[in-house]
Amino acid sequence: MFAVRDEEVALDVVQDAMLKLTENYAAKPVFELPMLFQRILQNTIHDHFRRQKVRSTWTTLLSALGQRDEKDEEFDPLETLAVSSDSNDLADPARRHQQAEIVALVEHALARLPARQREAFLLRYWEELDVAEAASVMGCSEGSVKTHCSRAVHALAKMLEAKGITL
Repeated sequence: MFAVRDEEVALDVVQDAMLKLTENYAAKPVFELPMLFQRILQNTIHDHFRRQKVRSTWTTLLSALGQRDEKDEEFDPLETLAVSSDSNDLADPARRHQQAEIVALVEHALARLPARQREAFLLRYWEELDVAEAASVMGCSEGSVKTHCSRAVHALAKMLEAKGITL
């Protein structure tokens, strides 16, 4: 959804990726399927954008948008946060509403990230892949994944801070 910015297209892309996985890799061991699916999904997303660019010359690639930060920082603030499995504190309707508003702001901020940063961030923190797995899915080095994640985290923090949300 974040990659193609259209729910219907996102569903089509996921279905295409699932079909490719079942058609070409049904004989693979079960433990290899999630990584294969992630890679196929990313390739299908890239194919979607290639087709879209051919069909319409005015389409701008998402990776060309946004500002590039020249410094390569290894520190990743999200790595230091503990993951909490307790979600019972959302029983209060006011708290649920506040959480929904924050999630909407985060989704909006994610949509504004350059494609590679968004991809790295989502693979690492939402799909919970480690650096090596994310690098394999993205087809790049582990250092690139760390760089993209760091830049994404800092850009998201700036965008959310501008909206009054701090980590």
